Amino acid sequence: MSNLERNPREAECGGLADVATEPVNELLAGRDVVLGGPRGMRVTRTLPNREIRMVGAWCFVDHYGPEAATMRVPPHPHSGLQTVSWLVEGEVLHRDSLGSEQPIRPGQLNLMTSGRAVSHAEESPRDAELHGVQLWVALPDAHRWVEPRFAHHPALPSLAGPGFTATVLVGELGGAVSPARTYSPLVGAEVSLEAGAEARIPLRPDFEYAALTLSGAAQVGGTGLAPGPLLYLGTGRPGLVLRAGGPARVLLLGGEPFEERIVMWWNFVGRDHDEIVEFRREWTGGGGFGTVPGPVGAPLPAPELPGVPLRARGRRRETPGRIPPRRRRG
Repeated sequence: MSNLERNPREAECGGLADVATEPVNELLAGRDVVLGGPRGMRVTRTLPNREIRMVGAWCFVDHYGPEAATMRVPPHPHSGLQTVSWLVEGEVLHRDSLGSEQPIRPGQLNLMTSGRAVSHAEESPRDAELHGVQLWVALPDAHRWVEPRFAHHPALPSLAGPGFTATVLVGELGGAVSPARTYSPLVGAEVSLEAGAEARIPLRPDFEYAALTLSGAAQVGGTGLAPGPLLYLGTGRPGLVLRAGGPARVLLLGGEPFEERIVMWWNFVGRDHDEIVEFRREWTGGGGFGTVPGPVGAPLPAPELPGVPLRARGRRRETPGRIPPRRRRG
């Protein structure tokens, strides 16, 4: 899915300044974004957030639905990231400049690696019930120029216990290993809880984690979590307890803290403002990102860049227990 905002924010992300050195339970409010104009589909965006910009390599989280909606996202570019598409309800058709054409349904994973440059388009049946998340993973510098690729995984491994099933989208959880190829240590899993269930999920203490309730309501690490905010959990946890009074679905995201500094703007992840300018120039000039075949409509025009280059931001606040920024060794 594209970031269809007409005036997208440019954000500097990554580094270790916002990584909690211990377990925390910090609720991060999302912001409502309407994709595709005033009558477009409404999503709740919780990453990047004013408080926490990334969780591991996860740098973008949009949660949409459930609602009767029509997704029509024309061809648009991506650089420096992977898109992770996960549905709770509905169906979305993916087409890309590699020639891929693949519908995705609940319980299946679409994973597109942009590398240097790729473009794609997405659409859903008109006015059908739609519910899901669109996630982005920042590619580390050593791998961000890899050849673009697309993978569809119709079946995924799971970790199960009394009253719950944890489906592993990417990475590894409790010995269940996803076949999806990633480029940094991370994990993404959907935990489905029956009414009255208690799930004890094993975690890696060196990972930072966050949780997002997709449906129902749950207690996550002792904090009540309904759909809307993202719960940042910090690091240092060997495990996590989830409880639900009624049926619930919780998305768990985690990863090794992402040490590199990145710049995100529109659909690009770069390393500095000038690189973002070059990505936009290439997309606007019609070169480098390929062509999406099929009845997908005209390519999405890039918004105007901000009038001033990105300036490094300090932390919004000093928070005890956070790791100070590390200096890059020259």
